[in-house]
Amino acid sequence: MLDEALLAAVAAVAREGSFERAARALHITPSAVSQRVKLLEERLGAVLIVRGQPCSATEIGARICRHAELVSVLVSELRRELPMLPKDSPEAPHASLRIAVNADSLGTWFIHAMAEFGREDAALLSLTLADEDHTAEWLRRGHVLGAVTSVGKAVQGCRIRRLGSLRYVATASPVFMRRWFPAGVSADALARAPSLLFDNNDRLQELWARRIVRREVPLPVHRIPSTHAFVDAALAGVGWGMNPHSLVRAQLRAGTLVELVPDTPVDVPLYWQATRLKVPVLERLTRSVVRAAATALQPP
Repeated sequence: MLDEALLAAVAAVAREGSFERAARALHITPSAVSQRVKLLEERLGAVLIVRGQPCSATEIGARICRHAELVSVLVSELRRELPMLPKDSPEAPHASLRIAVNADSLGTWFIHAMAEFGREDAALLSLTLADEDHTAEWLRRGHVLGAVTSVGKAVQGCRIRRLGSLRYVATASPVFMRRWFPAGVSADALARAPSLLFDNNDRLQELWARRIVRREVPLPVHRIPSTHAFVDAALAGVGWGMNPHSLVRAQLRAGTLVELVPDTPVDVPLYWQATRLKVPVLERLTRSVVRAAATALQPP
């Protein structure tokens, strides 16, 4: 059986990014953290932490961290159910759930799920940002316990819930429209007009353009990896982009942003996938996620 203190040390280094910050979180010395990590690595015969700035977990280390997280969550849950048990020692951090979520969900509705969850639960959430098409990969690799994803097929060992769809609209400023689309949206105009790209995994602009002109169009792009900066860039006339409708509803109403082609939204279906293990705190988080999504997303 793996020693809980050793597990906690590895998980803390991976979470905090350094031995020094892990030591502060665990209320022990950096030397003690290093010794515990080294001891567990020797027992398992594998490197668990890549030393660097920041430190990170190896593939095996990530699985150890997930196990440590589950142990911490289950111990915390037991103390919640059995008040007569001794409270956490200073070395024992709050139970923490690692969750993968896409940036647009975090920027529009997921915070409301966190707020509801936090009102009734002391567990902490550690969020990993990834494109909605790739968050499921974090589940497959055992790095997280739950994920908001666009993958509609359950990852092995996980339960899946359809949350609804996040609606996107192609938007730009009126000045941008007059400059780049004076005769309307066409394949030639789209090939010249700067567009906004979140990152290399972002295909929404390409998808929308293909739907409108019915062929592939090479889009010139500005890369802006920030949900709210995406909106700001559209308002400033930097480019056109697919923005969550909930974020630009007021600007569309005020006329500071306009749709490139009216009434041509793209709805991206979202799902909540979480481990099948019976973890009550994760089930409570699931309920909060489902309720928050129901008020913010297009119905399933």
